[in-house]
Amino acid sequence: MNEITQGQAPRDHGHAVPVHHGPGVHGESAHAHGEMEGHGSRKGYLVGFLLSVILTAIPFWLVMTGALEDTQWTTIVIIAAAVAQILVHTVCFLHVNTRSEGGWTLLAYAFAAVIVLIVISGSLWIMFHLNTNMMPMSDPGMGS
Repeated sequence: MNEITQGQAPRDHGHAVPVHHGPGVHGESAHAHGEMEGHGSRKGYLVGFLLSVILTAIPFWLVMTGALEDTQWTTIVIIAAAVAQILVHTVCFLHVNTRSEGGWTLLAYAFAAVIVLIVISGSLWIMFHLNTNMMPMSDPGMGS
């Protein structure tokens, strides 16, 4: 009754028994869960590494040489490089994109970014208002 014919799954009492093939069968790897988008390539890692080095070297060079006379522009360039660095790490090393896990990793990452922005902007707003609404401190020596 438990005969296996060519192209059929084994049967046990008339019901199909699931067949588990080891890694490497049917072109699958040890990590195969039906998707390969989450794994990076050597080229992707090298591009990410080179972009990270460049995005680190530019702000370092700006600060060390004083190439921009205006400190406000230097700060803006450093912040822009930091944001670009975050995006490079997210795409090249964390592999957060619309293809991996059906886009759920990107959605979770976007939600985390919104929470971080809310916390940072709320903290800055509170600190600004505490500073402007603070009562002036009186000198203890002035009262006598």
